Amino acid sequence: MKILRKLFITIPLIIVILLIVVVVLVGLFADRAVKMGIEKGGSAALPVAVKVGDADLSILRGKLALRDLVVENPEGYKHENLLELKNGSVGVDIRSLLSDTVKINNITLDGAVVVLEQKNLLRNNIKDIIKALPKGDEGEAPPGGEAAAKGKNLHIDELIISNTTVKVKLLPLPGKIDTIPLKLGTIRMTDLGNDNNLGMAKLIGIVLSAIFRGIAEQGKGILPDDLVNGISGALGKTFETGKKIIEAGTEAGKKLLEGAGDTGKKIWEGAGAVGKQFGDGIKGI
Repeated sequence: MKILRKLFITIPLIIVILLIVVVVLVGLFADRAVKMGIEKGGSAALPVAVKVGDADLSILRGKLALRDLVVENPEGYKHENLLELKNGSVGVDIRSLLSDTVKINNITLDGAVVVLEQKNLLRNNIKDIIKALPKGDEGEAPPGGEAAAKGKNLHIDELIISNTTVKVKLLPLPGKIDTIPLKLGTIRMTDLGNDNNLGMAKLIGIVLSAIFRGIAEQGKGILPDDLVNGISGALGKTFETGKKIIEAGTEAGKKLLEGAGDTGKKIWEGAGAVGKQFGDGIKGI
């Protein structure tokens, strides 16, 4: 009887300890996997490094917190980074992490800071980045091969990019303003990756493409025409998702579009003449 009692006490205790160990190990390895996945996807999609300071996955809540996400600048620019994001959050179906398709309820990237830096009359850091982005679904695979860059499939219900600040560093000219701030409207995309053709590298390209198109759209009448037209022209057909968002952004307020392919529905909120207070004095710099 004593042996049975000990077994009844010991076995549940062992099971509880094992469960705790499994949860801790899954959390640790999942954190590392997410961090490596973002950084590897960035290196596949871009000619610069993408770094994540920390990724913290809560197994019980199905929440992933990203901290200090950085997209570095190409060589030859004064500023070290093109984009900095202090905090981002991801709601994920934990069970799907073990499958080939990761189901993500929502991604929120709030408060990113982007530095657009002109190097000369023809070059800026954003145009240099755009040149490396795959040209839509029909473009060439990222370096290293499509399968290597893609990894797991991603299904994303909603992706929101909000409160993005852009610092535009123009060429210094006597008597002219050389730094112009822009505040982008909220970018919202839904139903991404429902054709099982969305990996981390492509997602990073879609996010950056959408931000760049936002800069081109909301910089009209504020930034020099050559700069705006240069970014728009460089984007071309790079990730048509971003193009559709910007087309919606040419109207005031909100406009709902029926998406093409795997992009689903998109909304561009608050687009248009944000920052017009910098006004006519800056036109034609």
